[in-house]
Amino acid sequence: MAVAAAAAAGPVFWRRLLGLLPGRPGLAALLGRLSDRLGRNRDRQRRRSPWLLLAPLLSPAVPQVTSPPCCLCPEGVHRFQWIRNLVPEFGVSSSHVRVLSSPAEFFELMKGQIRVAKRRVVMASLYLGTGPLEQELVDCLEGTLEKSLQAKFPSNLKVSILLDFTRGSRGRKNSRTMLLPLLQRFPEQVRVSLFHTPHLRGLLRLLIPERFNETIGLQHIKVYLFDNSVILSGANLSDSYFTNRQDRYVFLQDCVEIADFFTELVDAVGDVSLQLQGDDTVQVVDGMVHPYKGDRAEYCKAANKRVMDVINSARTRQQMLHAQTFHSNSLLTQEDAAAAGDRRPAPDTWIYPLIQMKPFEIQIDEIVTETLLTEAERGAKIYLTTGYFNLTQAYMDLVLGTRAEYQILLASPEVNGFFGAKGVAGAIPAAYVHIERQFYSEVCSLGQQERVQLQEYWRRGWTFHAKGLWLYLAGSSLPCLTLIGSPNFGYRSVHRDLEAQIAIVTENQALQQQLHQEQEQLYLRSGVVSSATFEQPSRQVKLWVKMVTPLIKNFF
Repeated sequence: MAVAAAAAAGPVFWRRLLGLLPGRPGLAALLGRLSDRLGRNRDRQRRRSPWLLLAPLLSPAVPQVTSPPCCLCPEGVHRFQWIRNLVPEFGVSSSHVRVLSSPAEFFELMKGQIRVAKRRVVMASLYLGTGPLEQELVDCLEGTLEKSLQAKFPSNLKVSILLDFTRGSRGRKNSRTMLLPLLQRFPEQVRVSLFHTPHLRGLLRLLIPERFNETIGLQHIKVYLFDNSVILSGANLSDSYFTNRQDRYVFLQDCVEIADFFTELVDAVGDVSLQLQGDDTVQVVDGMVHPYKGDRAEYCKAANKRVMDVINSARTRQQMLHAQTFHSNSLLTQEDAAAAGDRRPAPDTWIYPLIQMKPFEIQIDEIVTETLLTEAERGAKIYLTTGYFNLTQAYMDLVLGTRAEYQILLASPEVNGFFGAKGVAGAIPAAYVHIERQFYSEVCSLGQQERVQLQEYWRRGWTFHAKGLWLYLAGSSLPCLTLIGSPNFGYRSVHRDLEAQIAIVTENQALQQQLHQEQEQLYLRSGVVSSATFEQPSRQVKLWVKMVTPLIKNFF
């Protein structure tokens, strides 16, 4: 349904391109398969995909997207309203949006929000670490739960935690053992769900050892929710993410509809996950197909329905709310509204949750990201960052074949999270260098060095995990849109893992300035990549790494 909506109401480029292709198959599936297939041929023959190089010719200079009659958004952001044909649109005041800048700020805010939570704490992450800082976080949860029971009027506080099964079960001391005391002491208030990819099953599950089994697919969503406030981030619940691992974070304060949506989303993924029990065993929710013992197609179909029901019901609710608000505003003056007691400021910022769960055939984030990259007109600037530079072929083709200017921030080998790792994992930074060099060579061969620039983040004693993008329209010195959340823009994010991020569209200059400063602070710690970069001794990639990288790049 979401893909059909995108094809029907998406920007002009997609409609024209689909019109050229027989049968009009699903947008994301078609372009993803086409681009990846052409990419594999290109790796063998060093040829470029002709399809997506047509984007500058097919796309109008400024996308013309017709806004619905009940549109509340100002003219300047109409170009992004097509997103609400796929997902719910949440209009908020920019005063409720705060951009965080450091791991310490992220950690302290989470602890503070847990301590004052009265109704719900919902946390979705890849894993929970096992160090003293992670224990401090668990202790905060325990204290808040204890306080809720001892209060004069006990609250109905619920804690729901969603983690990945394979990553959360790694080692003797792991995420599960960290959370067992909470489950045992507060069994009626605490839920711990462990997502297990349906693709890790049978003989494959028996043969692949710990750590390596995480390459098949993960729960990668990072959402931290406290009553009606939400933190969206790419950061996990581990000590380095609280101290010296740079990520991105946005705090949406007192945004009840957004908090309700992400609560329902995490509940939906939790329902199709394994439930941790007080004795460290796991069980399936009653009536749900087992993720790796049951029929895979049946499981994925049920999971798709469960998640899409959340997205579609929220989208319907928001459309009805927008229609009612528009109708009310057309009848009431501001003075009348104030006299009636409605003092909520008019929205100047719009939040769109973008979900990607390819195992369940949910590809909303992929559709939106590809469309944004395609529709960025000449003169626009896109700042794109990822801790793991391994773009899908479709994204690479769009960066190289469209007209906007790109500055891509990635991790230097020394700040890559795998730098210095033992065993095969220690070669992963070199594999990323090899991928980076191949992309840079292609930029140079196309004469695109002025339009597409790579920059490497470096900070002594730190690692780099930030991901997302900032879009500056032509002629603007401030961004009007950002993507922030868990996706890395790589093959894993698009095809293997469960991901979620939000698109924030704002016309508020103060919030635009916050986003601009966030981007500047990250890029200030970077150096521009040139051909000389790859001549450094630390950038010499061993032959075996070059040979293996094409075979394994879709797994990291």
